[in-house]
Amino acid sequence: MSWERENIAAMEGYISGEQPEGPSILKLNTNENPYPPAPAIGEMLRRFPSEVLRQYPPPNADEFRKVVATLHGVERDNIIATRGGDELLRLMITTFVDPGEMIGTTQPTYSLYPVLAEIQNCPITQIPLGSDWKPPVAFSDQLNQLRTKLTFLVNPHAPSGVLISIEQVEQIARGLDGILLLDEAYVDFANSSYNAIPLVEQLDNLVILRTLSKGYSLAGLRLGYGIGSKHLIRPMIEKTRDSYNLDWISQKIAKVALEEQDYANQTWLRVKQEREALNKKLDKLGFLIPASQTNFLLATVPETQTAKAIYLALKQRNILVRFFDQEGLSDKLRITIGTKEENEKLITELSDIVALR
Repeated sequence: MSWERENIAAMEGYISGEQPEGPSILKLNTNENPYPPAPAIGEMLRRFPSEVLRQYPPPNADEFRKVVATLHGVERDNIIATRGGDELLRLMITTFVDPGEMIGTTQPTYSLYPVLAEIQNCPITQIPLGSDWKPPVAFSDQLNQLRTKLTFLVNPHAPSGVLISIEQVEQIARGLDGILLLDEAYVDFANSSYNAIPLVEQLDNLVILRTLSKGYSLAGLRLGYGIGSKHLIRPMIEKTRDSYNLDWISQKIAKVALEEQDYANQTWLRVKQEREALNKKLDKLGFLIPASQTNFLLATVPETQTAKAIYLALKQRNILVRFFDQEGLSDKLRITIGTKEENEKLITELSDIVALR
């Protein structure tokens, strides 16, 4: 006998990227930052008073939220601290979307969105992106016609890396009858002139997701936060968030990471420089790549090749990249930006693989 709810029994779970063990594997498949966290984090951990672990942590992560507020020029009550960005995605659904109500997003997009919708027993509509990897002009209208309650929009886009403008983000948010969750998981690697946070004060249907997994090299800790109007943030903090959702150590690390902005900016600059260099080398090998504002590249393989074959050949050589066996992506590989040495190893092996085919 199965005790699962009917919709849970019928669904498929989220499939994460491969996480092999061993120093011989070059991981360029899960968009982790190739550089270590700020040294100040290690220093803080060495000084951390372990005796406080007998006590529950501050329930609302107020110290961390104050740092976020100062960094972004908003009030603390505009911020919720979460276990990575994924907890915020789940909270947005469980707080604001009844089972059976419509959730909207793009096609393709972050593959966790449909899974979370299924868990809540909600239908999800995915509007195809244009050839430029951007939502159509009528994106909001199409979703409104379906009475969409909540829309997920990742910007910069995953898996293409393309960034849409602030003007288009605002147009979409203002045009929607429902709520917009703007997923900015990769925004730290985008042009510094892009800043959607001022829109929070103008739009009462907007929540912006940020994570420390990518830009701050803390994927192993699961730290994130949301910024939005107070009437959207408050019920998640007071009603639907897990009690004590961030432990003591995570709260302290998150605070230190955001305070170390000079180090973070140096890391982002290095990733951007390596992104440009890797893009040029892949282009010479015949790969087609849209302009990326993230820490990865979506590379369409040369016409004489297949993405799956190259993915498998790289895997045999202990290099992991991401292959998506789905419509619109099956001729492409998503490649995380590594260090200079890692990227050079990738190009060496790719050059050999392409030459053999």
